[in-house]
Amino acid sequence: MVRPRGRQSMGRQRIAIRRIEAKDRRQVTFSKRRAGLFKKASELSMLTGASVAVVVFSEAGHAFGFGDPSVDAVLRCYAPVPGDAAAPVPPLRGAGFGEGDDDLEALRRAAEETKAQVAAEQSRMCEVAEKIVVAKAGRQFWWEADVEALGEAELPEFARALEKLRANVHRHANALLSAQPPPPPPQQQQQQ
Repeated sequence: MVRPRGRQSMGRQRIAIRRIEAKDRRQVTFSKRRAGLFKKASELSMLTGASVAVVVFSEAGHAFGFGDPSVDAVLRCYAPVPGDAAAPVPPLRGAGFGEGDDDLEALRRAAEETKAQVAAEQSRMCEVAEKIVVAKAGRQFWWEADVEALGEAELPEFARALEKLRANVHRHANALLSAQPPPPPPQQQQQQ
């Protein structure tokens, strides 16, 4: 590969871990490293199921946080929030965080069940489409499909498609009729 003339890239190099003196470079490094830190925390949580909280403060005093399930949920397991004495702190249990861990696991199970339902519905719709293709075999248009070959699951879909086609044809016909100029009035024959 030919490098263009001009400033050459330094590439990926090992840098000395010390304070960066240039303020703009320090801010760019902060942003990039913060994103990398949060990504690593997310991966740790995903791989091990650990509850993770990371809070970072910038030089300007802005707070950035990442937590799984949330920063608040993780922190409340260790120290109650002042004025929130009514909320009991769940006891620590093994590597988890008490009842909150059960809630998180229930949410994950619900998400997996929803994904499974979506996949099942998509496969059912593919099967319906295949049956409609088989039913229209040898016919020029899809609406000429052999209705007797369709099952209970396919008939409602086919009926909806026919209704949609009918509405489109009706709308198009109305548009054509309204676009035509009105016919001229009949002329009366002149009397002689």
